[in-house]
Parts: sequence; C-alpha cells; structure tokens
Amino acid sequence: MPLISVIIPAYNAATTISETIASVLNQTHSDLELIVINDGSQDATLDIVSAIPDPRVQVFSYPNGGVALSRNRGLIHATGDFIAFLDADDLWTPDKLAAQLQVLQANPTAKVAYCWTDLIDHNSDRLGPCCHITANGNVYAALLLSCFVVSGSNPLIARQAITEVGGFDETLAASQDFDFYLRLAAHYEFVAVPSPKVLYRRVSNSMSSNLKRWENTSLLVREKYFDQAPTPLPRSLKRHSIANFYKAMLFKILTDTPHAKQGLEALRVLWKNIYYDPRLLRQRITIKLFVKAGLMMMLPPAIATLLFDRFKTLFNINAIVSLTVSDPNQLA
Repeated sequence: MPLISVIIPAYNAATTISETIASVLNQTHSDLELIVINDGSQDATLDIVSAIPDPRVQVFSYPNGGVALSRNRGLIHATGDFIAFLDADDLWTPDKLAAQLQVLQANPTAKVAYCWTDLIDHNSDRLGPCCHITANGNVYAALLLSCFVVSGSNPLIARQAITEVGGFDETLAASQDFDFYLRLAAHYEFVAVPSPKVLYRRVSNSMSSNLKRWENTSLLVREKYFDQAPTPLPRSLKRHSIANFYKAMLFKILTDTPHAKQGLEALRVLWKNIYYDPRLLRQRITIKLFVKAGLMMMLPPAIATLLFDRFKTLFNINAIVSLTVSDPNQLA
C-alpha cells in the first residue's frame, strides 16, 4: 500500500496532463499512487493518461461533475496515509512531496504541510513568486487573512484529518479549496515548507462569470468561518481579510489580457479596495492602478498589450501585494 495518494481531477486537460503527471512520477519520494479522475473529458485526456505505462497511475472516468466532486471521487479510490491534490495544469518540483512529508514527520501535531508557490505561464516558464508566506501551528486566523496555500495543488494532508473534516464542499461554485483548508485549520496545525515547490499555471481568462463566482463564494466563505471561529478573532481581522481578497482580485484583473470590460471591472474592484483599505488613497500606486484600468477601457486590446509590455516598469503593479496583511498579530 503506497504511503501517499495523489489525486488529479482532469477535464479536457490534453494539452497539460502529460507534463503534470510527469511532475508527479518524477518525485524523489516514489512510494505513491497517482489517481486521475477523468471528469467527462471530450478531448484526448483519457487516451493520454491510459497510455502511460507506469503501474502507479490509475484512471477512473465519470460524467462531468466539477473539480470538487472529482477530488471527492478520488478520495474514494485513495489508499495512502497521506493525500495530495494536483490540478491538471499545475506542476510540482521533484522534491515537493519529500519536503512536505519530512516536515510532517518532524512535527507530529501538524496534519497539513504546505509550501510556497511560484507562477508559470502557458509554456511552463516561471513568471515569479505567487505567494511566499510562512505560517506554522494554528493558522486559522492567518488563513482567513490571506489564503496563503493558494490552490488545490499545494498541501500534503494526513488522511485521518480529511476523514475528520470531510472532503470538498460540492455546493460551492468556487473557493472550495479555501473552505476545505479553513475546516482543516479549525482542527489541526499546519506546517510550512518555506520554499517554492508548487508551480501554479497563470493562464489568461477573459472577464467572465469565473471571477464573479470567485468573488461571491470567497466572501461567503469568509463570512461563514468568521462566524464559526473556534476562538475570538480581532475585530479588525474581517475588514483586512476582505481588503486582502480585493487586492488579489485586482492584481489578477490588471495582469490579465486587457480589454474594455476588464478595465471597467478593475475600476469597480479598485473602489472596493479603497473602501476596505483607505491606505490606498495615500499610495502612489493607486494612480498607476487608475491609469492602467482606464487605458484598458479606452484602448484596443492589442495596443494596450503592446503599451503595457513596452513600459513594464511604469505599469508594474506588484507593489499592491506589499499592502496586504499576512500576520493577524499586526492588527490592533
């Protein structure tokens, strides 16, 4: 019986699934099984996975049900003492599982190990850091403040912890990862691997219902878990949590492929940022944010893209990340 079960939900993932699976099979910790849940794919995903000769790979096909249901289906087939999930377009560094297993074994009170995350593009080239926050022990408040685990591709989790808190909430349209991690954090300690081991693929998404679903469900999850906090939280934490979320949303919008509707959405989210964090009114970057959003609205997408590429330094908005709060102890 393998020590670790890796679960990959895959829907129409033919362009990335081979590289994703290779990043699992090439782990320095090789005592694992890889369970691919083919979520009703209409492309060559099933054929690609089925052709992989490694006996550690198993594939199970179901009608399309979404990522939360697919992960829960994977849990039914998993036999390992530790569980890791991986999205079908993300990658791991070769030592990811070994590093997480090592810190869990060194910290027996912790049941969840996570690591830092870097961004990659569609060619799997690194774009830079995504989230390099280190939090250990009781991370419930810190996780509400900022979802530093980032994605479903990150943690290694003791199976007993998942059995205790249950799987992913299939009723949520988005933010299922965030909800799952908060339930784990309410019961168990986390431990960090302070090094980027997860490569999160940053793909361009046009402004659609995806971001709106993310906004609605993320705020809903925050409301729920502030109400259910196992211990009283600082009064200012909730406002800072929402402010941090809108900074992350604004960053995603303004670093995506520009177009008019996206610029308008960026202005809406920027006003949300200012409402929840008035410090932005005193920051030079706020002018830069307004200008970039306005140019998105006024210029044709191709011209806006060329302009932003030509003047990368001028339109770099990474500084907005420095205005987020990652430590609840910083709050009054």
